Amino acid sequence: MADIKDPENTILIELKDGTVTIELMADVAPKHCERMKTLARAGAYDNVAFHRVIDGFMAQTGDVANGNMEKDFNIRMAGTGGSEHPDVPAEFSSLPHDRGTIGAARSANPDSANSQFFINFSDNAFLNGQYTVYGRVIEGMEHVDAIARGEPPMNPDRMISVKVAADA
Repeated sequence: MADIKDPENTILIELKDGTVTIELMADVAPKHCERMKTLARAGAYDNVAFHRVIDGFMAQTGDVANGNMEKDFNIRMAGTGGSEHPDVPAEFSSLPHDRGTIGAARSANPDSANSQFFINFSDNAFLNGQYTVYGRVIEGMEHVDAIARGEPPMNPDRMISVKVAADA
């Protein structure tokens, strides 16, 4: 069981192989953390596919508009959508994109993050200072490592459920 220090800033993602526990860094990127909690509490991330999974790089998910496996799922469109909320401005920091960190996915515009995020499989220093880091996996990285690869994967894995630990 993960050592959860702050349940209000801890996310529990249920994957096919088990739970991934993410510690959010609200002191570093408060807007991104708040968005993730808002969407988790609304159930928006439930059943959303990992639509871009690159071995040795990262697993991307969180397209709540196109990635839900139970409603209007379109893997070809996954990665192009967000939520009904406005985009979140960049909250760059000196935190590195190391293995297990959570980064905000976005378009070429640094202030275009919305609902999508990625989990780094390895240390990806080339992303440092260009994408917001706002969390880290504290338990269950082996379940992240088991996510089906592909752009998009033939049979994409999904986030079965996403909850804030304080609500679980």
